[in-house]
Amino acid sequence: MASKREVETDRLAVLAGEASAEAAVQAAAAAPELEASLAVPTDLTAAAFFDVDNTMMMGASIFHFARGLAARKYFSSSDLAGFVWQQLKFRVGGREDPESVKASREQALSFVAGRSVAELVSLGEEIYDELMADRIWKGTQALAQMHLDAGQRVWLVTATPVELAQIIARRLGLTGALGTVSESENGVYTGRLVGDLLHGKAKAQAVRSLAAKEGLDLRRCTAYSDSSNDVPMLSVVGTAVAVNPDSQLREISRRKGWEIRDFRTGRKAAKIGVPSVLGAGALAGAVAATLAYRRRVK
Repeated sequence: MASKREVETDRLAVLAGEASAEAAVQAAAAAPELEASLAVPTDLTAAAFFDVDNTMMMGASIFHFARGLAARKYFSSSDLAGFVWQQLKFRVGGREDPESVKASREQALSFVAGRSVAELVSLGEEIYDELMADRIWKGTQALAQMHLDAGQRVWLVTATPVELAQIIARRLGLTGALGTVSESENGVYTGRLVGDLLHGKAKAQAVRSLAAKEGLDLRRCTAYSDSSNDVPMLSVVGTAVAVNPDSQLREISRRKGWEIRDFRTGRKAAKIGVPSVLGAGALAGAVAATLAYRRRVK
């Protein structure tokens, strides 16, 4: 029998997930939606949902963004190292209780506190061109385009901050994005979250909420992810596809008969047991390079 503490933790997780899903859908509704080509009849009841980190993009998008900010001297080397540590804790041990996960992500996002939303969005556009555009998995992008060509709408669904997710979606010609929503007041970030990060069950809740709002038939929808953390989202749609899957998701996919697409090749793929390891490697390597560079220029 579950203890009172476990029951309360589960209740908080549900409430946080619902708040995150609601905030994500509201943020998506506020963003302009890409106009569909007039040559392609719109499929009103089918859509596709793509995770970002290691599914659509190599590595962690939030860290690529942080690297770009560090290069512009938005924070110190020690700040970047602390950010990396929090990201490693989250990505490698991402099954923590909701409050500790939220605290870790809020600390990781605290570097934007006091910054203008418009300023960070503008920088996000620059940093996408510098550090992210070349890291898009062409195979995954082709899958997204396949849905667009069929007249279906395509959303990114990610724990990445929603403003950054929307930039990625727009640059790839997708419909929109659901992401983690950071609180802002009068156009300035507070460094806190609205709800919790869009992760795990919260992603599934956000997809359900968006489907209800848009009139989608989830049985006709498709979801793509690399991580076993996204099994809840993969399970709410009619077609689930594992892309560059971690070992747990690969096993689950085989058991459930889900399609597997792996765009990694040879030795590189063999080295990546779980996406958190890829994320950890990207984080550790990038921070080492950044710190070395900053030592050279001091």
